[in-house]
Amino acid sequence: MAGAYTDVNSLIALRHRASRLDLSSVSRSKNPLAGLLSSRFRGRGIDFAEVRAYQPGDDIRTIDWRVSARTGKTHTKLFQEEKELPVMIIADQSQAMFFGSRTAFKSVTCAETAASIAWASLNRGDRVGGVVFGNGEHREVKPRRSKHSVLRLLHDITDLNGSLSRDGTAVAGELATSIAQIRRVIKHGTTVYIVSDFHDFDNEARRHLRQLSQQNDVVGIHVSDPLEQMLPNPDLYTITNGSERVKINATARQYRTQYEQVFRDRLANLQDDFLRIKSLLVSISTVDDVVQTLEDSLSNDLVRARAGRDRAATAASKA
Repeated sequence: MAGAYTDVNSLIALRHRASRLDLSSVSRSKNPLAGLLSSRFRGRGIDFAEVRAYQPGDDIRTIDWRVSARTGKTHTKLFQEEKELPVMIIADQSQAMFFGSRTAFKSVTCAETAASIAWASLNRGDRVGGVVFGNGEHREVKPRRSKHSVLRLLHDITDLNGSLSRDGTAVAGELATSIAQIRRVIKHGTTVYIVSDFHDFDNEARRHLRQLSQQNDVVGIHVSDPLEQMLPNPDLYTITNGSERVKINATARQYRTQYEQVFRDRLANLQDDFLRIKSLLVSISTVDDVVQTLEDSLSNDLVRARAGRDRAATAASKA
């Protein structure tokens, strides 16, 4: 899938490829009752865990009479309580995302990324929901463990994606509003994915993000285009936003260097913001294969993050 717009059939088609994604290690399980699908809590639940000798106080309804008769001693069944992890995805379909220079627009890459995460989360049994925002409109899908919930999210993404145009006007504060909205509706222990170019990441958004991360797991997916990172080959270019035209002299080395430094500084500041809240930030480009990039980036970053936390814990225990 590529181009300026997406469609719901293309996002649905990502379900098979998204099954490759392993998101089980993303959660740091801030919620003491949450686990990776199943908790360590033993009690009456859904999945059978083991049989052990009966102990005073055990529920007599869980006695395994066959094992008890065979062994001559009373045994009881233990069950493992299944826990569904809620996953919320913030998908940015704002005017700033309506840009691309090669394979796809940032808004399309965002749609692909959100769809891939939604399908991968549903495949592992999580409840999936999200907030889609753009052009002053915000749509919320409550997390449910159902294909219908994911499809509704994809339809909302497609609708707002289709409303983007070169004549659109950016609305300030949309990202901050979306993060604040997520904070109001989610339960503690939710994993929140924010898929955006973070063009609108202001102090208000930082404040809400910091508060969101205190009781939830946050993963940022930074979407960018190669033209934002580096100017094309040296020449005199004319660019337009649909209503205005300006010329860029890409032959001046000083201007090229300054242009690239602005992008690097902005990304570094964003990385620092996520580092402060001990959350992951993954970068993805409009020319990348979304599923492959997520697979590589999440696994590598999680390994490094987990190793760092283990080292810190070991150092603290020895202190």
